[in-house]
Amino acid sequence: MSLTANDAMIEIRPSAHPASAEERAARMTNPGFGRIFTDHMVVVPYVEGKGWGKGVLKAYGPIEMDPAASVLHYGQAIFEGFKAYKQPDGSIASFRPDANSRRFNASAARLAMPELPEEIFIGAAKALISQDKAWVPGAVGESLYMRPLMIATEAALGVRPSNEYLFVLLASPSGAYFPAGVKPVTVWISDDYVRAAPGGTGFAKCAGNYAASLVAQRQAKEEGCDQVVWLDAIQREYIEEMGGMNIFFVYQEKGETVVVTPELTGTLLPGITRDSLLQLAREQGFRAEERKISVAEWKSAIAEGRMTEAFACGTAAVITPVGHVKSRRGNWDINKGETGPVAAKLREALLNLQHGLAPDTHGWMTKIV
Repeated sequence: MSLTANDAMIEIRPSAHPASAEERAARMTNPGFGRIFTDHMVVVPYVEGKGWGKGVLKAYGPIEMDPAASVLHYGQAIFEGFKAYKQPDGSIASFRPDANSRRFNASAARLAMPELPEEIFIGAAKALISQDKAWVPGAVGESLYMRPLMIATEAALGVRPSNEYLFVLLASPSGAYFPAGVKPVTVWISDDYVRAAPGGTGFAKCAGNYAASLVAQRQAKEEGCDQVVWLDAIQREYIEEMGGMNIFFVYQEKGETVVVTPELTGTLLPGITRDSLLQLAREQGFRAEERKISVAEWKSAIAEGRMTEAFACGTAAVITPVGHVKSRRGNWDINKGETGPVAAKLREALLNLQHGLAPDTHGWMTKIV
């Protein structure tokens, strides 16, 4: 049978062996993040000259691929991440999937890949979430994490854009990212590696960005830190991101709380959580700014008491406070290593909106089922 979702026709082929209610409940007990997956996935093929083919929802499982597939040699691979949440009335809604669709297409354009029509992106999400709605957990902080991706599949070794691609959407039930409670992390400022350079792929959510970040993340671990902080590629002075997340700083200036995040220069990922928090911060009565922030400013502002908090944000963890900073330029603590009130307030505001516990005045939630 077929399901029409936002005018996207997705053929539904239910799994012949879905997990039983008992199996599903067992697997959803303390699921962590990205470790278990639902019964189904959606795949949509693309062929140059023909465009996007018919999507199919089918049993979750391996993808067959030719060893000469372009993605394995030249790295044309992009992905996204967004979530679906159980609402108080039992319905399920997704947070800003249209924004993820736009960013997905910006990544595709940068990697010379075809753009995916938003109706297919949203339609695939509606089909998969509707089919696997029993996998959506209900507690605040829990969600069904959606992972869309696109890879180049043409069997060809020429260095050029592929003529064939595959869009895949899978889903993973996720518990609270911090099951023991939100605790500030320790970060390492990287002087040896950069995440992205002007003219590069920093604004795109492509696989290569994350592969290149792993050695710096390993170095941070060796320094006793949880995450790496990236600096700009030219001057190696200005803060860009933390790991795979955007970063915020909280200042107290003349009795006013100011929330600041590095400005988008083309080398930073334009985070959807980042954009949402900028808007929520203003609604909470804070001043919100986007500008450059140097390591020297970070260190001096903490020492002078002008900066009171720092936190990172992203789809997976929502908000992650930063409690300690280590670097070759010195070490310093933030807010005595504790979660600050601004980070806590913004995190609560965002989670309440996503779970339907606060009014959605922005139209950010898309009802699925």
